Amino acid sequence: MAHWLFKTEPSSFSIADLARAPQQATCWDGVRNYQARNMLRDQMKVGDGVLLYHSSCDVPGIVGTAEIVREGYPDPTAFDPAHHHFDPKSKPEAPAWYMVDVKLVETFADPVTLDALKGHPVLSGMVAARQGNRLSVTPVTDAEWQAVLALGGATRRAPGLAH
Repeated sequence: MAHWLFKTEPSSFSIADLARAPQQATCWDGVRNYQARNMLRDQMKVGDGVLLYHSSCDVPGIVGTAEIVREGYPDPTAFDPAHHHFDPKSKPEAPAWYMVDVKLVETFADPVTLDALKGHPVLSGMVAARQGNRLSVTPVTDAEWQAVLALGGATRRAPGLAH
């Protein structure tokens, strides 16, 4: 079982948007970084835990948890010229971009802020807490996962998610 952090700008897609999605699940599309794509395509498995991180907002931080419910598959938005995630170099027969499906597990009452991450002995080394990190998808260690759940006051666990 692996754990991940997904960054999203709440003005584009927030945890509240995920909560409103049918069955509180949706595809995680539009990732356009090869390193992040490789994680989506090759490493994420059904049941993996996800920390949802709001970036580019007044108080950036981890706002809740989700679970991978469908493993990596080609991102069809890359093939659609009318879509803002369109990539003319990506073809259905040779897709460049992949996505996964996620399902909401829990929204934290209060976010685990970036400042809290940077000030915590276990979390200060998280990829998301590092200066200049631009990846929208990053791995999370078991110790980091546990620390965030404790700080976030997590009360619910998805099937298979350790606590």
